Amino acid sequence: MGCDGGTIPKRHELVKGPKKVEKVDKNAELAAKWKYCALSQEKLRRPIVACELGRLYNKDAIIEYLLDKSAERPNAEAVTHIRGIKDIKELNLTDNPEWEGERRNAKGDRYEDIYCGMFICPVVGLEMNGKHRFCFLQSCGCVFSDRALKEVKTEICHKCGDPFKDEDIVVLNGTKEEVQKLREKMEERRAKAKPKKSKKSKAVETVSTPTESKEASQSPAVDVTGRKSQQNGDESSQSDVAGPSGASSSSKGSKLLLTSATKRSIQDMEEKSEAFKSLFTTHSSAKRSKDQISNWVTHTPYHF
Repeated sequence: MGCDGGTIPKRHELVKGPKKVEKVDKNAELAAKWKYCALSQEKLRRPIVACELGRLYNKDAIIEYLLDKSAERPNAEAVTHIRGIKDIKELNLTDNPEWEGERRNAKGDRYEDIYCGMFICPVVGLEMNGKHRFCFLQSCGCVFSDRALKEVKTEICHKCGDPFKDEDIVVLNGTKEEVQKLREKMEERRAKAKPKKSKKSKAVETVSTPTESKEASQSPAVDVTGRKSQQNGDESSQSDVAGPSGASSSSKGSKLLLTSATKRSIQDMEEKSEAFKSLFTTHSSAKRSKDQISNWVTHTPYHF
């Protein structure tokens, strides 16, 4: 057995039993949820935002994720439900006066309270450290403890005074069951927000398109300059007098109108182009004739 030197082994050293299940430290779990960003795993710092499922994030991390979703991140699965900046809400938090920051125990000679939170409930004064349930309002973003909302039942926010409903209350870092309920509410809300075209509107659109095409075809011919041709009115009066025999003459008149309109438009374009070209020195009008050009005279003065 290898017991040289008078060693006496114990039973647990020789017999290997089943491995114990590793338990997660509750303090570490609470600190990870309430003091660190759920996406970047960095410490929470203002501005702090929350999603519709009640998770806490740094606003900078969410903006970086929305700008580049293809980049690798440590916990990208926690933000797959966030489509844009409208899916998050910036929180209106109340600072804890007893919170001294990270430098309070720089030397290591003081007692460090793990459960001391950076923020508190403005009504009851409970610290937001994970021991107590906290909620936020989607309407204004203010954060309160669950005890404050139950004890003081109002439809107006205790901090900013904005009205809210029970549907606007979202639990922060809730249990799996609460997160599942919040996810179902989120999906229902998004399904209702999607615009749906009714059958009546589609029918109106289909009816309006052929009527507009008919009106366009029946409208009289208009010149390029935007003025109605007077000849078209004369021809219409002649066709009314002549009856069915004047149909061919009206068609010929419309053709003549079109040709005359095109000729006028071409002439107008040529006149405009000539006027535009005359602004430059390379145009023929800007060039001088030989009579207008003065000869160069060289004069060498002599100063004595």
